Amino acid sequence: MRTTTRIRKEDQVMVMCGKSKGKTGKISSVQISRGKVIVEKLNMVKRHQKPNDKFRQGGIIEKEAPIDISNVMLICNKCKGPVRVGIKFLDDDKKVRYCKKCDEVLDK
Repeated sequence: MRTTTRIRKEDQVMVMCGKSKGKTGKISSVQISRGKVIVEKLNMVKRHQKPNDKFRQGGIIEKEAPIDISNVMLICNKCKGPVRVGIKFLDDDKKVRYCKKCDEVLDK
């Protein structure tokens, strides 16, 4: 059986603290071992980049920095806001995530 994490790639989330507090975005990657997520176009940082094959020009580039998983909350489609996520088993023994506020199943 597949393990279920509370936050996955392609989920819509809201940042709860930090410099991007209150902003929403889609998760582009999850780093489970580090407990971090990268949200598209949020928590942007500037980095000095030497010229290489990927960045021929080099210079100062902007990229997304990881955010701790505990600092983001999933947005429920029904509630239209940030919610806590629970895990339960359906009648056919399928493990799914659900919204603890409205009891809506988040996995399709």
